[in-house]
Amino acid sequence: MNSHPNDPLHGYTLETIVTRLAEEYGWDELADRIRIRCFANDPSVKSTLKFLRKTPWARKKVEILFAEMVDRQEREL
Repeated sequence: MNSHPNDPLHGYTLETIVTRLAEEYGWDELADRIRIRCFANDPSVKSTLKFLRKTPWARKKVEILFAEMVDRQEREL
């Protein structure tokens, strides 16, 4: 369980977030869930990190999806 209940992202780097989302959903499904080009066109963790670090609205969407995924996984335990 997360020791910071008000911050579900505490302790996760952006690289970890992107990597775990790609493992869980795959790039194609990520592109369907969040309409950003870096998921659809030649996706990689490196290019996604570069884009998300410069684009706050996209980063927020990715963080929300990750928090929902972690919450769902914790409830399944």
